[in-house]
Amino acid sequence: MIHLHYWPTPNGHKITLFLEETGLPYTIHPVNIGKGEQFAPDFLKIAPNNRMPAIVDDEPADGGAPISIFESGAILLYLAEKTGRFLGPDLRTRVEQTQWLMWQMGGLGPMLGQNHHFNRYAPEKIPYAIERYLKETNRLYGVLDRRLEGRAFIAGDYSIADMAAYPWIVPHEAQGQDLTDFPNVQRWFEAIRTRPATERAYALGETVNASSGEMTEEARRNLFGQTAKRD
Repeated sequence: MIHLHYWPTPNGHKITLFLEETGLPYTIHPVNIGKGEQFAPDFLKIAPNNRMPAIVDDEPADGGAPISIFESGAILLYLAEKTGRFLGPDLRTRVEQTQWLMWQMGGLGPMLGQNHHFNRYAPEKIPYAIERYLKETNRLYGVLDRRLEGRAFIAGDYSIADMAAYPWIVPHEAQGQDLTDFPNVQRWFEAIRTRPATERAYALGETVNASSGEMTEEARRNLFGQTAKRD
């Protein structure tokens, strides 16, 4: 059994996409990040960066004690190795998929996250910051579009590289992007959106958090007011 500590954000969706594709048994432990549940002592034992998602695997391949993993990219790699799925069987394909997974972790996710922050959540609209991350978002969409030219998926067959990137493209309108400007991304996006496992994963997210999405002052403090020492 995989215990998934989760909230339906792009990083959380990455893991449910994988689990729904493989049918690996799992149970969800909601971590309401707006209420600060990511700072609970028990959660910090498995996720010292106080970020979800994180998992605990009761049955690791070595037969030893349960193992915990934090960081969404590390979780995807772990699950791919555990199941033997969605990570290419040959060296070159694995390298391609892994480097594009790292591209998402180091570029697409953080930069689009800043786009979300300054466009949607920042209490003060800062034109320079908004323009900076809007342009970087557009540049990264262009990188992905060029990569997908002549390819169905990012690297070989559908893989953890695609699962990592897709949830960050879902809110493309909120990011100020028009998918018709990126026809290869649009084709890829629709192919993943209509997969039954994708539909199940996103429907599950709606059951975990059915709120309106309005930002409360409590949520703002828990999400954006963190320092090394919490009050």
